[in-house]
Amino acid sequence: MKKTVLTVIFAALSLACISQKPAVNTARLKMTGYELSVPPKPIDPQIVQDQDDMTWDDYNPIPGKNWADPSLEPGRKFRMALVAVDFPDQPFVITQPKHSDLFGNPQIDPILREDVPRFYSDFWLKPSAVNHGQTINGYWMEQSRGRFGITALDAFGPYRMPANLWEYGLNEWGQHDFTPDGRRPSKRMERHVDSIWRADKGDLKSQYDAILRIYAGYDETGVWQEFGEMKFLSKDDIPPEWGNPDTTKPRWAATRYVPWTSWKAAQMQWGLSSIRQGENSGTITHELGHYAFSIGDNNNNPYVEPYRRVGSGTWDMMDRGCFNGPGGPHMRWVVPPTMGAAMPAGLMLRNRMINGFLEKEQVLTLSREGLALSGPVVATVTARAVEPLPGSFAGIVVRLDGAEPHDRTPVDDPATNPLSPGIPNYDFYSLEVVQRIGYDSFCPDNGVLLAKNKDKESRNGGPNGFNCFNWVIDAHPEDINMVDYVRPDGQKVMRTIADYRQLNDALFHAGLSSGSLAEWTDEHNRLHFYIIDKAKNEDGIMSYELGIRSLDGSGSQKRGVSVTTPRDKKINGGGGYVLFTVRNTGEPAASDPSLHHQNTTKWLNSDIYRITAGCEGEGCSATLLNGFISLLPGESGVVPVYISFEKGTSRKAKISLTVRSESNSQIEITETMAIKRK
Repeated sequence: MKKTVLTVIFAALSLACISQKPAVNTARLKMTGYELSVPPKPIDPQIVQDQDDMTWDDYNPIPGKNWADPSLEPGRKFRMALVAVDFPDQPFVITQPKHSDLFGNPQIDPILREDVPRFYSDFWLKPSAVNHGQTINGYWMEQSRGRFGITALDAFGPYRMPANLWEYGLNEWGQHDFTPDGRRPSKRMERHVDSIWRADKGDLKSQYDAILRIYAGYDETGVWQEFGEMKFLSKDDIPPEWGNPDTTKPRWAATRYVPWTSWKAAQMQWGLSSIRQGENSGTITHELGHYAFSIGDNNNNPYVEPYRRVGSGTWDMMDRGCFNGPGGPHMRWVVPPTMGAAMPAGLMLRNRMINGFLEKEQVLTLSREGLALSGPVVATVTARAVEPLPGSFAGIVVRLDGAEPHDRTPVDDPATNPLSPGIPNYDFYSLEVVQRIGYDSFCPDNGVLLAKNKDKESRNGGPNGFNCFNWVIDAHPEDINMVDYVRPDGQKVMRTIADYRQLNDALFHAGLSSGSLAEWTDEHNRLHFYIIDKAKNEDGIMSYELGIRSLDGSGSQKRGVSVTTPRDKKINGGGGYVLFTVRNTGEPAASDPSLHHQNTTKWLNSDIYRITAGCEGEGCSATLLNGFISLLPGESGVVPVYISFEKGTSRKAKISLTVRSESNSQIEITETMAIKRK
């Protein structure tokens, strides 16, 4: 076989179907690696890594960019003050001997009390070995591509609060009746913090965009479960050191999601968007999302029946993607907060658009009604952690426009269907690409994220409803069937269907045998989505070729296809590849540029073809790498088919390749060829 043919084969095998576009060919020819005698591997395997198994070694920096660099100036400069306070009954955890407190903290050598405000200011704003080079400024600079950043975090304090920690912490979630002295606390920490700060420094609040109030102790969100039901078999098993200082009273107390936790955990406060944070909190970025951009929570209550699936889970920082980081969500008790929520997920496309982090032309915005007239759209989307590569987009939006109701999903009952998205009032679909680089390093997978979104926030209705504006389409809606934690008696507690980690395997993938799906259809909203192909550039940045078509029309383009069989019709040994050439014989058509929300003419003429292969002959099988290819009119692409023979079987076989247009199912062709095994 000639060298030139070998080169084509190696390039073809790196991806399922190679479109003969010179700009694409040049990049793809570099992605060789398959040997002719080696059976095909999935071109885009789904490899899900659970949060519990992640370490800091899983961090992958963005090539050539360090958004945490303090010398980078953001377009919108956000100034914050950090005011640190402790209590008569709770010193700063970070000032105690290493691993000495009841929770096993701090994880580093102690800091002097007078140095605590500066320590936490530096921890959150200046890259260092302690924070692994990650800062709240780095997060927002990365998400906004430099449009928004934290330019000051001035330290004040330390100050001693006038009341005990429990007097502030036991005034929420029905905890009033668990105080040591029987008083029902009504103190709000922010007022006391600000009055003490003002008495010391004067009224400085107007000089800052936000105040970060760091208090001694813990956010209850990071300790209620780990030092409650995970540590103690029942509330009666809680030992005295974890209980109420008044030993005549119960050692447990009520908490937010379940009936009880240890009193020591319950006396802590829940973080708020005010912004109020304990020393273990890694969710400051999340609270800034509320405070600086007025985005609400998108998370459910995963602990209360009837269970209700999460909205966006691990894929968005405004949901429990704010818990992303080494060790998973049960490591959010660590001080300083370098585990658990230390590396929150990026923002989904909807939130980046609302925040003004993307230019209008960086998102391809389509009309559902327009798709029925224009035919399918095929475009490339780049990983969301970086700027779109040339000729690609940061994401694709399909507006659910036309006659009302815009969202035509049938109403169902969330009481009986835990996977219900709730009230069908979503406004658009979004497609984006997640790659495990930058702050997305601690997402569980690489791939294509498909979601329904709302323009305005609203509840999703039903029992255990919640505020929901992103609803991720789960490629694996079945129960992930993984252990959440192990009880003190060794009993395994499984993750409920409402656990946010149920969406760990939600991403879509290109090709066959990936372990995920390469397409998804919404019959009610008349849309079909395709993950056609995947590529990486020389820096390792991922992009995906994506397609969307209407189920109600395919445009005025003339559709057609031809298939050419290879000249070489012999297979060496027990297996090898044959290369078919598929050609789009259709013709382009002029389309109205106003059909969509921007001029999409450039992406309207490709057709998407579904490919299947077969083999007739004793002990013979045919394997495709990809079930789709997209081609422009007049364009050709190579489709490799791996043929294998069982040992001792026939040396002859008939191979078939069937190609069908997704725009017109009547356009279908099957080519066959006889092959021999040498």
